[in-house]
Amino acid sequence: MNILDDLKMQYKMGGFEQKLIYWNIGAFLVSILFFYQFKSGGFDFPSWISLSSNPSIALTRPWTFLTYSFFHGGFFHLFFNMMVLNFTGRIFLTFFSQKQFLGLYVLSAIFAGIVFVASYFIFGLGQNSILVGASGSIMAILIATATYSPFMNLRLLLIGNVKLWQFAFVILVLDLIQILAENTGGHIAHLAGAFFGFAYVKLLLTGTDLSKTVSFVLDKLSNLTNPKTATPFKKVHRNYAPRYEKTVPKIVIKDKTQQQIDEILDKISQSGYDSLTKEEKEFLFKAGK
Repeated sequence: MNILDDLKMQYKMGGFEQKLIYWNIGAFLVSILFFYQFKSGGFDFPSWISLSSNPSIALTRPWTFLTYSFFHGGFFHLFFNMMVLNFTGRIFLTFFSQKQFLGLYVLSAIFAGIVFVASYFIFGLGQNSILVGASGSIMAILIATATYSPFMNLRLLLIGNVKLWQFAFVILVLDLIQILAENTGGHIAHLAGAFFGFAYVKLLLTGTDLSKTVSFVLDKLSNLTNPKTATPFKKVHRNYAPRYEKTVPKIVIKDKTQQQIDEILDKISQSGYDSLTKEEKEFLFKAGK
C-alpha cells in the first residue's frame, strides 16, 4: 500500500476536519498553478474567488463569501491555519457532530465575509482590499468549543497545562492588538468568526442549531445530483399455506471478512485511522476495492 493509497483511505475514512484540510491544500495547489505571480513572488487572486472589500463587486459575486475561505496567500498562511484547524477540529468533535462542524465552518466563513465587507464600507477603510483564508472559520470553531467547555485542559508544547478558555482568550487579544497595525480586514474577519462561534453555541444550548441549514441545503443538492429512482409497483400474490406447516429457523453466520472490517471500523471510530497497523490498512484498502 503506497502513500497515495494511504492518503485516499484517510480521506475516505476521515471526518470533515480532515476533508476540509484536503480541500484547502487542493485549492492552494490549484492557486499556485493559476494565480501565483513568480515575478512578484505573490498571489494575484481574481475577484471571482477572493472576497473583495468593494460591496459592488462582492454582492455581484455572492459565492465569494465562501470560496475565499479555501484559498491562502502563502505556504505558511496555509500551514498554520491547517495546523490550528486540525487541533481545534478534534477538540470540537469531542462534543459535537460532523455535520455541526461543517455547518459552523461554512456559516462562520459567510458571516466573517459579510462583516469584512460591511466594516470597510461603514468605516471607510478603502475598497481595494481582498480577503482569503480560513482563519475566520477556525476562530469560530475554537471559540465555540471554548464557550461550551471553557475549563477543558490542554497540554501545550513548552507551556504546559492551560485551560481552553485561556488559550482562546490569548488568541483573541492578539487579534485585537494587531487590528490597527496590519491586515486590518483579516483581523476583523477573525473577530467576526469568533463572535459567530460564541453565538452558535449559545443558540445551540437553547435548542437552535444553525448548522441544520447547511445540512438541509446539502441534502437537497444531493437529491438533485443523485435522484432516487421510483420503485416499480409489484403485485404481491399471497400464498395461503396451511398454518400447521413447520418452519425451520435460519441461523445467519456473519461473513468472516465483514466481521474483520467491522472490527477495524470500530477501532477507527475509537482511536482514529492512524491507530491502525500496516496490515489493517492494507486489508481495509483491498476490501474497499
